[in-house]
Amino acid sequence: MLRPAANPARTPRTASFVPLIQREIERMIGTGELTGGTRINESTLALRLGISRGPVREACRALEQIGLLRSELNRGFFVREVSTKEALDLYDIRAGLFGTAGRLAAAIITTVQLRGLGELIAQMDAAIEAPDIATFYTLNNEFHRQVVVASDNDKLIELYPLLEAELHLFRRRGLVLPGSMRTSNDEHKAILDALRQSDGTGAARLLERHILAGKARFLRTLEDDSATEARPGPLDPRHSRSKDR
Repeated sequence: MLRPAANPARTPRTASFVPLIQREIERMIGTGELTGGTRINESTLALRLGISRGPVREACRALEQIGLLRSELNRGFFVREVSTKEALDLYDIRAGLFGTAGRLAAAIITTVQLRGLGELIAQMDAAIEAPDIATFYTLNNEFHRQVVVASDNDKLIELYPLLEAELHLFRRRGLVLPGSMRTSNDEHKAILDALRQSDGTGAARLLERHILAGKARFLRTLEDDSATEARPGPLDPRHSRSKDR
């Protein structure tokens, strides 16, 4: 647990808390503990982490700059809500980014990096068996991050966190569907095989398909939500009429 700073003023020690708090808020959004429109309770979060409110507020400002939170005058910070179009646009951009990352990484990825990806896949298998979607989600994010790092393209590595931050707002939805975690990790294994074989074309194709498969799962959750809302309940007049026929 983070420990409180001796002085609430900004110090190097206090400042070092900011990225830790930022990652914790991102984790809470990614695992569904915080949903779109939810207000960030700075006092509660600071108390839970054992720190002052100052670093929490700074972390929230940083997350606002990358589009994960929004602020309201005299009300604080709220988890941002994204439109369906924004979500789909992000998936499309991300598919292209990961395709490029895979093509570049295949030519230069190291044995150590390959081993790290394999370990993450094994841990995701364990999370699937648990089942533990929160752990799987975190490991899944790390797998994707490591693929991007393996590309050794500085500009791509710089862009990646900006896209991923906004995806925390909705990407977990697709993993809730039955069998989705297993399917996703099977795709990870195929990607790793292509990287091991230095197959840039194959890795690029598999990574792009992997992201677009996530987009398809996201769309399925929207369709399921619409079907649930449209289904007549026991007191719905439509339900009564159908029974009388």
